[in-house]
Amino acid sequence: MARIIAIANQKGGVGKTTTAVNLAASLAAAEQRTLLVDADPQGNATSGVGLRKENVPLTLYDVLVGNSDLGSARQTGIQFEKLDVIGATPDLAAAEVELIDKSDREHVMRQSVESLRPEYEYIIIDCPPSLGLITINMLAAADALLIPVQCEYYALEGLSQLLNTVHRVQHSANEKLAIDGVLLTMYDSRLNLSRQVAEDAREYFGPKVFNSVVPRNVRLAEAPSFGKPIILYDAASVGAQAYMNVAKELIERTEQGGNGGY
Repeated sequence: MARIIAIANQKGGVGKTTTAVNLAASLAAAEQRTLLVDADPQGNATSGVGLRKENVPLTLYDVLVGNSDLGSARQTGIQFEKLDVIGATPDLAAAEVELIDKSDREHVMRQSVESLRPEYEYIIIDCPPSLGLITINMLAAADALLIPVQCEYYALEGLSQLLNTVHRVQHSANEKLAIDGVLLTMYDSRLNLSRQVAEDAREYFGPKVFNSVVPRNVRLAEAPSFGKPIILYDAASVGAQAYMNVAKELIERTEQGGNGGY
């Protein structure tokens, strides 16, 4: 049965989509059946695995507005035998408006994803960089939240709004939602600031912070423009090794029963 993990941070530029794409790819490379769900209208996770948006006939938009189910919308065996993808296009933004009048508007994704849970070990959701109805839907459907945190100034201060949203979802839509992990991204060991942010994060979140960190890496930044996860673009790069380590750590945490609630 799949563990459903939403990757979210309303602050842009923290490595959210990079983490979703490369964690999903690394899990698939580790022989874990994985579904990557692009829930961001920008569709960067879709293009990041080499899918051209015009060649994706059904997307998450169709699922949320009732035109399709998740199983019919998925693209199978994308770059890895064990990686399937639900794509997104800018049309997804309109789903926010179309969901407003639904009485169960916060649970549409939850109802859709349960049928696919037996088919995967992991379902990784790339949430939009906002805290609107689409993100609420994804958090209501998820077992856990993974938060990428950029090792830069004000990185932790922006988390309070996200944590407030998590608490709201726990109380109203998904009491089992837990913060599974905090992943430090764009880490530069040469900078005092990076080390300070890492220290502050570990002090606040404790063992929820992944031991693995994702460094600043040129090859990691280049990979999306080639439509490839980093482990296919440059498997020897430090970025590829970092995400393989994160995937390994996530698998170990899952086998140990997760990291508890928040």
